[in-house]
Amino acid sequence: MRPTIAVLAVALSGILPSVPAARASEVLLTVQAAGDAAPVELDLQALSAMTPVEFDTTTPWTDGKHHFTGVPLKEVLASAGITEGTVRAVALNDYAVDLPVAELDDTAPIVAYHLDGQPFGIRQKGPLWIVYPYDEDSRYQSETAYGRSVWQLNRLLAK
Repeated sequence: MRPTIAVLAVALSGILPSVPAARASEVLLTVQAAGDAAPVELDLQALSAMTPVEFDTTTPWTDGKHHFTGVPLKEVLASAGITEGTVRAVALNDYAVDLPVAELDDTAPIVAYHLDGQPFGIRQKGPLWIVYPYDEDSRYQSETAYGRSVWQLNRLLAK
């Protein structure tokens, strides 16, 4: 008799690393400044080492209020030397939007790496999502902010 997938999963669970631990060293975001600068590759550990920002908010794409933890997008860009101009945020599915760096606040939007206290996967719009505290300010409840809320974010490219 062959073991079922469930039995194999349980048997292997003690051997294989957990998903969050495995993702800690995986490159999640590539940030490319203009010119010949080398790209900056950030994993969960590098993002977590930056200034954390947390807030609870509803979104147009999820049910109810959720707790988001991340790092200010402005700080992520500065880590690659991008402090002015425009940056293109690109998702895994190649959805892209341009964001003027001058319009970024010191604490919003964030590049969220935790949803409700946990790393989150592609099915939950992760592992990275540009999120605004939509409930805190009416300027974040606009088509502009919604359009800039790139989920499954994997690249930031200076233009």
